[in-house]
Amino acid sequence: MQQTEKGTALTIAVLTVSDTRTEETDTSGQYLTEVVGSAGHQLWEKKIVPDDIYQLRARVSQWIAEPEVQVILTTGGTGFSGRDSTPEALAPLFDKQVEGFGELFRAISFEEIGSSTIQSRALAGIANNTLICCMPGSTGACRTAWENILREQLDSRHRPCNFVAHLKGRAQ
Repeated sequence: MQQTEKGTALTIAVLTVSDTRTEETDTSGQYLTEVVGSAGHQLWEKKIVPDDIYQLRARVSQWIAEPEVQVILTTGGTGFSGRDSTPEALAPLFDKQVEGFGELFRAISFEEIGSSTIQSRALAGIANNTLICCMPGSTGACRTAWENILREQLDSRHRPCNFVAHLKGRAQ
């Protein structure tokens, strides 16, 4: 892993889960790619996939198997409406679930949107030493997760702990 003045540079993939978004309308995915770069990390790839369990699993499984991909950030498909299926698609891939991610996201989000946060099924887990964080599809929700959780947890300098030591390319 490359060290920079901003800490360890991670290789991160971004996935937007949506039946309707395009590259032009994908503000959440664009936000995530921008903050990944501004934090000193490397973007591996950004994709949009339909909200389909098997297409989601296939794309994320490819990235989990890729030796260079250390983090996968997904946006969308975490609600209760229609075809929202990100938790059902990705939780079975986790070797370990990061229970605190969804809990902390909803606690922080409560301060912003009140009880509506109960309908967020944000979740995270680790598979093959790859951190996978699944966020709601709104740009605001991605901002909440990045600014209050992910920016620090993906920074090797953050103490007392961060996820960098648990990722591919680090001493396990």
